[in-house]
Amino acid sequence: MTNPLLATDGLPAFPAIRPEHVEPAIDRILADNRRQLEHLLGQEGEHDFDSLVRPLEAMNDRLSKAWSPVSHLNSVMNNDALRAAYNACLPKLSEYSTELGQNEALFRAYERISQRPDFANLTPAQRKTVENALRDFRLAGVDLPPAEKDRYRQIASRLSELSSRFGENVLDATNAWELTLTDASRLGGLPDSSLAMLKQAAQQKGQSGYRLTLDFPCVYAVLAYADDRALRREVYTAFGTRASDQGPHAGQWDNHQIMEEILALRHEQARLLGFANYAELSLATKMADSTEAVLDFLSDLAARSRPQAQKELEELRAFATDELGLVELEPWDITWAGEKLRQARYQLSPEDLRPYFPAQRVIDGLFQVVERLYRVRIVERTRDVDIWHPDVQFFEIRDPDGTVRGQFYTDLYAREKKRGGAWMDECRVRRRTENGVQTPVAYLTCNFTPPVGGKPALLTHDEVQTLFHEFGHGLHHMLTRVDCAPVSGIHGVPWDAVELPSQFMENWCWDREALNLFAAHHESGEPIPEQLYQRMLAAKNFQSAMQMVRQLEFSLFDFRLHLEYDPAHGGRIPETLNRVRDQVAVVRPPDWHRFPNSFSHIFAGGYAAGYYSYKWAEVLSADAFSRFEEEGIFSAEAGTDFRTHILEKGGSEELMDLYVAFRGRKPSIDALLRHSGLAA
Repeated sequence: MTNPLLATDGLPAFPAIRPEHVEPAIDRILADNRRQLEHLLGQEGEHDFDSLVRPLEAMNDRLSKAWSPVSHLNSVMNNDALRAAYNACLPKLSEYSTELGQNEALFRAYERISQRPDFANLTPAQRKTVENALRDFRLAGVDLPPAEKDRYRQIASRLSELSSRFGENVLDATNAWELTLTDASRLGGLPDSSLAMLKQAAQQKGQSGYRLTLDFPCVYAVLAYADDRALRREVYTAFGTRASDQGPHAGQWDNHQIMEEILALRHEQARLLGFANYAELSLATKMADSTEAVLDFLSDLAARSRPQAQKELEELRAFATDELGLVELEPWDITWAGEKLRQARYQLSPEDLRPYFPAQRVIDGLFQVVERLYRVRIVERTRDVDIWHPDVQFFEIRDPDGTVRGQFYTDLYAREKKRGGAWMDECRVRRRTENGVQTPVAYLTCNFTPPVGGKPALLTHDEVQTLFHEFGHGLHHMLTRVDCAPVSGIHGVPWDAVELPSQFMENWCWDREALNLFAAHHESGEPIPEQLYQRMLAAKNFQSAMQMVRQLEFSLFDFRLHLEYDPAHGGRIPETLNRVRDQVAVVRPPDWHRFPNSFSHIFAGGYAAGYYSYKWAEVLSADAFSRFEEEGIFSAEAGTDFRTHILEKGGSEELMDLYVAFRGRKPSIDALLRHSGLAA
């Protein structure tokens, strides 16, 4: 039987992919690529962009198209056999990547292309491809002596394995905990939608009663609404001690030593390349020009927001004492008490809005927003598409003339064996081939509360924002006009700016004109009543400063962890976190809490020494949206400019130059402060 991972045409054949296909396919492609590279470098005469860079791009694209569905399935349909096949390939892929990055002959060939008299005649995307490649060769250790090159390869391979193990431990620890309650007596306060979700979760396991898990919709439902304080503490403890030496599964999937080894190897890698620490290495591919600039930025936001956050917490404590009878406000009380205060102050709960956000209607409305902004059309395609789960849908983005611009899968609901969180990832990247332009394809993955009892899935407003956010990433990937894969879509975009299009899209979740396109009661079809909408707006910045300092805590912890690493003292993870909390936090979790052990963004994702990117890009996104506030949220001119200068250009030009072309000036922090309810 033909290995489906070796097919290069069409979309992935997900149902046909088996764990036993994975390693042979990757081995075959890596061997083919090595032979082809040797042939390319052995050709006589001077290389140019077409003779070297394009064939290399095609080789790497073939590998990406084989690995992408494997990596995706490992995240959304995890099982032991697939996990083993996935992990068997990681060191091979790491070795190949480092091998390319340290290939001196290839590096010299790129150098000669950059020095050719006709280099200036290449397109901006082609020049940026070569310039980025030269930077990345140096960051891969191409200039290192042989022994240090070998050590770099070992580090890269080991880091790949450790990151995968970190994520697996979090997933296994999440899946291992459950609590089945035979009746609803301990679930007082939970809304009917949450009770139905927990009941369905039990039925799916052949159980009666209510099944609680550590999937986020369940965790949030308990922490926000359960009146049973002991139950809140139990769920808070299980969730906050995942993959650690504490909690109900203490030591079973403990990530502590993995974190220590990751930090040590990152630091060693940075020193090999001539950087003082990993934070400096991280910034080599970002907009921020120094570690001081990042720390100053985060510290400035902390100084602006912490006094207000302290005031918000004091108000919450007073309310909890006076109205809820809580003498001591514990961490597992904060979300619950906050919801009570929100309801008392604004007569608003997230559950009040949920009936107005049936999932399919929200998706349709999101598409309408995008169609009005960017003059495209989005249609579902149900034929000739293989999917991995019945929840999955497939759509196409089409230009006015009917040309397919991009395609994407959606997989929106939480389930077992699926990694938590929400993300966009690429299935195919746009690039020019011998047969024309390859259509970019994206995966959009979320973990929303699933449909229950034959009724449509109803989203919270936070989940609506998450959907818009991830689709913003998808648009960046799919609307690109760049034909060079290394700078097409999100490729080549500085990591601290890659959140710009995603955070930008969230703004349309708050505007009445946009909401009228999709916010309608799932039974009556009525739009959100004006009084409810006004309460929603009034509550928009409820505890916004507390949320701000929480994000700053994550950002500073991540950055200082990598900036201040000292091999003589190890990671000092708890100490660093406590120092950061001394600076910015207003809420202190218990000593046994182990948030870092499940901080997958920095230990299993791409945000190491880069979590600050969320706030950095938020300045850009808030300032970008302020143009729409000035001209109209569906301004044709502003929408066309954002599409043309930001979404279509990808990483083909300097991001700040693109931003100035869109906005007419550099970004200002004022819009972020205003949107966050903080005084400028």
